[in-house]
Amino acid sequence: MGDKIRVGLIFGGRSGEHEVSVVSASSIMQALDPEKYQVLPIGITKTGRWLPGVSPQMLAAAGEREVKPGVEALAPAELRFPLGNPDGRLLGELADRVDVVFPVLHGPFGEDGTIQGLLELADLPYVGGGVLASALGMDKALMKMVFQQVKLPIADFLVVLRRDWEQTPEEILARIEDCLGYPCFIKPANLGSSVGISKARDREQLKAALTKAAAYDRKLVVEEFINGREIECSVLGNDDPIASVPGEIVPCAEFYDYEAKYILNDSKLLIPAELPATVTAEIREMAVRAFKAIDCAGLARVDFFVTREGNRVLVNEINTIPGFTNISMYPKMWEATGIPYKELLDRLIELAFERHSDRQRNRVS
Repeated sequence: MGDKIRVGLIFGGRSGEHEVSVVSASSIMQALDPEKYQVLPIGITKTGRWLPGVSPQMLAAAGEREVKPGVEALAPAELRFPLGNPDGRLLGELADRVDVVFPVLHGPFGEDGTIQGLLELADLPYVGGGVLASALGMDKALMKMVFQQVKLPIADFLVVLRRDWEQTPEEILARIEDCLGYPCFIKPANLGSSVGISKARDREQLKAALTKAAAYDRKLVVEEFINGREIECSVLGNDDPIASVPGEIVPCAEFYDYEAKYILNDSKLLIPAELPATVTAEIREMAVRAFKAIDCAGLARVDFFVTREGNRVLVNEINTIPGFTNISMYPKMWEATGIPYKELLDRLIELAFERHSDRQRNRVS
């Protein structure tokens, strides 16, 4: 037992991607080699309660109901810990109970730099990008601005604040129509898994789409429509990242929304994507550039559009904690590249220790 790496697996959380996070964590927990790792699951409810010892299955079973107090006692005795203790250390005894943290929190309060900052204050190694990379990767508006700065090609876009949409709707509608036209896509700036995203073909649909997205975030992104194929590419590493073979999403709906991803389960994943060799090489190179542009670490999935006329490649976005469910593209693309799921998890944990060791070299006095 003492030779095993103790992994704190944090999942759930206060975001619209809570359910996806729970499924991702369940897949990771089942795949981590019990001969190498001792896993401490730490569920976070939708109201923000931390529950050490609660498995993904237990949190999912609770549904909309809050997990009952005391359920964390179901964890093995050696893994139980309070979140606060008399000597005042951040997160209580967590640092004494785990060697590394694997946050599987998609969306706000997990993928946006908040949990990463907390773990750095607690001086714990963790899987994935740091505070800055996570924050930039979460905020689609700032992400696109950074991509523009490093000359990565992207679709035209506008940023709309919820306040402005509510106070001057006619002005906002006119600006979008003048700059982008129809159809266009509307999405919350700080969310993933296609939550809150809509396609608008006319003014009435645009109104409904802006109102829908504004329910999830104070900042909205409106993007021009690109008639293209949806291509994704996985990146792995720290300062010398590598890219997987690309994969293609063929959605069962008009576009790859939340329902097409997780409910209908009828979309096609083509791995590797059927692309000219030159386009494949361009995508892999651009995926690494996007990863480095936000100073990411560990893992990320970069999403692209490849136009149907001329194979022009555009970067859509980067996801710093991509889905890890059994139908998720990130692990599937690495499997097609030659790194199976279990080995991928091993590498991510190794990269977490590597980045933490590098951070320890920084002088603090």
